[in-house]
Amino acid sequence: MATTESPVAACEIARMPEELLSASIACTAPRDACRAAAVSTTWRAAADSDAVWACLLPRDLPPLADGELPAEPLSKKALFMRLSDPARPVLLADRLRSMWVDRPTAAKCYMLSTRALYICWSDTPQYWTWTPLANSRRCRTPGRLLVGNPGQDT
Repeated sequence: MATTESPVAACEIARMPEELLSASIACTAPRDACRAAAVSTTWRAAADSDAVWACLLPRDLPPLADGELPAEPLSKKALFMRLSDPARPVLLADRLRSMWVDRPTAAKCYMLSTRALYICWSDTPQYWTWTPLANSRRCRTPGRLLVGNPGQDT
């Protein structure tokens, strides 16, 4: 007499403990973790677990500026997705740098404000002007003035 098992019951991998699936998925890339969530409900639960996304987040995140993340705690996956949005980099505590996490590699990417850089004579109005920049976190952007000797081409 033939038994009629459902395809899910016949699949041996569906019987694996969720902790083992999570440990396996944590060794992959963020994109693979998202793809694994489409396999089945068991895989989705494993792929969405904080254990997986804690491994995929960079371990040494710098301190963020106040108000950059919601007041309520995010799941590790939601935190990864928020930090990996390049259209919305998070401002760091010094308010001179911002960062985001590269989704494919989980590498940290930094963007420096002009005030975080050393620009020779940047505070000397004879050589530089700081122009206000509309719709920006950075309140001013530098502009170099033409400097040269009288009578010479600059």
